Amino acid sequence: MKKIVIASNNPGKLKELKALLDPLGLEAIAQSEFRITEAEEPHGTFLENALEKARHASRSTGLAALADDSGLCVRSLGGEPGVHSAHYAGREGAREERDARNNAKLVAALADREDRAAFYYCVLVLTRSAADPTPLVAEGRWHGAIALVPRGRNGFGYDPYFVPRAASRTAAEMPPEEKNRVSHRARALESLAHLLED
Repeated sequence: MKKIVIASNNPGKLKELKALLDPLGLEAIAQSEFRITEAEEPHGTFLENALEKARHASRSTGLAALADDSGLCVRSLGGEPGVHSAHYAGREGAREERDARNNAKLVAALADREDRAAFYYCVLVLTRSAADPTPLVAEGRWHGAIALVPRGRNGFGYDPYFVPRAASRTAAEMPPEEKNRVSHRARALESLAHLLED
């Protein structure tokens, strides 16, 4: 399994996953290179959505597929935006517009709350084939809090507002190489690497 299709069209996720997979000796190919559209994400859990995406990409290409479903979970909002993170404020517009609306909605929801603790969550699902009965599943969490004023130009999504625990900078202020060592996605991929070794 040297070639693997990444079941995402999100440019931020693709960039991070390719950088994280490269040291494992896996050639990561974006599903867009096969003209595969994004799978539906109708489920209420990250795991179910990731499995749906991985099977869809594997079925369409005949290759092993890696899918990521991830999001931001805020304690005082009952875990929201959670599994709806990408479309928290609606599905209309380009990704940058949606990110701006999502962040505005998040900040408004937290404006009068003292508790702004949050964590990024990521689940990775690797299917060796579309019908793989034992897909590999790994998860990672990155704890922190939400700032009410954005800082930084790196990353994507909620990164300008997410301040990791014991850090003074937001995820968007971190250089990509640093974020790729400590993020929820990095932690999930580290767990996945151990599963692959086994």
